[in-house]
Amino acid sequence: MSEQRHAQLAIHAEGQSGGHHPVKRVAALRKMRMAGILLVLLLLAGAAVTLALRASRAAALGEQSRGQMRRHVQTVHPQAAGAGGNVALPGTLQGQIEAPISARVGGYLLRWTHDIGSRVKKGEVLAEISNPETDQQLAQAVAARVQLVSTVELAQATLSRWQNLRRSNAVSQQEFDERSSAYAQARANLAAADANIRRLRELQSFQKVVAPFAGIITRRNTNVGDLVDAAGGVAGKPLFVLAQNDPLRLYVYVPQAYAAAVKVGQEVSVTQAELPGRRFTGRVARTAGAIDSASRSLQTEISLPNPDGALLPGAYVEAALKLGADGVLTVPTNALHLRAEGPRVAVVDDKGRVNLRAVTLGKDFGLRIEVASGLSARDDVIVNPSDSIEDGDQVEVAQPRQERNAQEERKAQAGPAKAGPT
Repeated sequence: MSEQRHAQLAIHAEGQSGGHHPVKRVAALRKMRMAGILLVLLLLAGAAVTLALRASRAAALGEQSRGQMRRHVQTVHPQAAGAGGNVALPGTLQGQIEAPISARVGGYLLRWTHDIGSRVKKGEVLAEISNPETDQQLAQAVAARVQLVSTVELAQATLSRWQNLRRSNAVSQQEFDERSSAYAQARANLAAADANIRRLRELQSFQKVVAPFAGIITRRNTNVGDLVDAAGGVAGKPLFVLAQNDPLRLYVYVPQAYAAAVKVGQEVSVTQAELPGRRFTGRVARTAGAIDSASRSLQTEISLPNPDGALLPGAYVEAALKLGADGVLTVPTNALHLRAEGPRVAVVDDKGRVNLRAVTLGKDFGLRIEVASGLSARDDVIVNPSDSIEDGDQVEVAQPRQERNAQEERKAQAGPAKAGPT
């Protein structure tokens, strides 16, 4: 009001002094008033926008704080023991029969007929060895036998004549016994010669190295011209290694805790990392029947059919033995909530409330553990529960990432289908 009063006085003074026209002075005064009102309105609008932004930010912050205060949990359903009660044990495949093939006679290798990877039948020749010494010894033994046959015939004829002379008392009993002993000695020498000939012929037959059973050659340690030693093949190594690859056998060592559940004839699932998607079924052939005191495990032999030859002897595989009881559920080991009063499992109901259930545990399978009582297959079990979780706590179950991705994919596929008719 003081400013307007000063303005009016100034205009009146100008009018008294003969200045501008009074109408122009009134228009200028109105413009000043409008400018002042507009400025006030702008200030009020800015204040309103600032208050609205502050209120919006406070609401967002409150919502974020409330969201952070809510507990988000992941849940799983208990599984049957058949799905989680398998114990995977490593092992190495072996042929049902594996044998190193060595030479029984020494000499030089003339030829070999089969290389690694060859499938051979029982009695098939694998290699031939040249041994002239054995051949010469056999020829010499045959010639010596001819001489011994003549000696036996002469001793027999002499004994017959001395028998007649003894009946007529033309010779003494001592002389007759000497001729009888000479005949017996000649026959014994002939028998020894026959045995030596049979031995040499056996050795001569060993110059051909044959397969003792049908299988596949997995190793060859010799070549033409090698000097073969009867004690151990070439340089102490066998000439060949022969393996029967159908069926195969697998040795695994079952921990003592599961040894009582292993039964002869039990089905075993065998997998190999290099053959994804394939499972081979074998059976427990036998067990050691005793726990090894060093490893505290039970040695178990598994017989594994291999008709198509997909599995190779010496390969590393895993054998899954089903050792869980039927009707027993399993949960992940990280779902257990261990307390002083005993193990508990946190279960979420339909309203998002937590219920700590007392459970009875069974066998520990590593990543999973048996729950003999206290749970059902439909329960939602919290994974990695917080130590501070209690009965009645309100939680929010987080949707698994796989389910979210599946829903988004279904929405993406359904979108174009709805937009098509329009």
